[in-house]
Amino acid sequence: MTVSVSEAMAGRKSIRSFTDQPVETARILEMLEKAARAPSGGNLQPWRVAVLNGETMTRFRALMETRLSEDPRESGETPQYRVYPPKLKEPYRTSRYEVGEAMYALLGISRDHRQKRLEWFSNNYRFFGAPAAIFCFVDRIMGPPQWSDLGMFLQSFMLLAQEAGIATCPQECWAVYPETVSDFCQMDPELMLFCGMAIGYADPSAPVNRLVTNREPVENWTKIV
Repeated sequence: MTVSVSEAMAGRKSIRSFTDQPVETARILEMLEKAARAPSGGNLQPWRVAVLNGETMTRFRALMETRLSEDPRESGETPQYRVYPPKLKEPYRTSRYEVGEAMYALLGISRDHRQKRLEWFSNNYRFFGAPAAIFCFVDRIMGPPQWSDLGMFLQSFMLLAQEAGIATCPQECWAVYPETVSDFCQMDPELMLFCGMAIGYADPSAPVNRLVTNREPVENWTKIV
């Protein structure tokens, strides 16, 4: 069955509960190769990718369980960038707040259950049970234009995965473990970790996978000149 670009865009969402059905590494590499046709200023193609699957994923999960038993603020690792501005203004602040509340409502975790929320958040670092993942890196000499290229590359990959019936979840939360990830993947020190992405098949029985985030109407953010 052919999936149109419009259908892939409409159907793509961040999945936060995966089955253990494996995804072949060859399939991931095929999608990465196709995604590399994404726009790239000056054709720099700044993305550098590490793939975790099978045995490497098993070893990485075990490593992360040791990290999760520690306070990330005391791990000695310094985030390479801020995932969000320190003081979000409106309407961005409300958008972020509302998606969090919608997710925790589906999970049945109220605001006063802070420990349960923290426990759930730790599933980010287990890739929500996904059998495979990628980490995306960029050379430290690159600037905002090249970071924009990374976004186009990653979106292209996610749409290709959607076409293939494979679910994804892009994750900037890995920014707090740059050394753990880079050391495990044996990446060049000149490469900076940007994000991770869980890859697998969505668990249809998981309530959290019913989450569909809102988008503001086009007239709110578009000006016809």
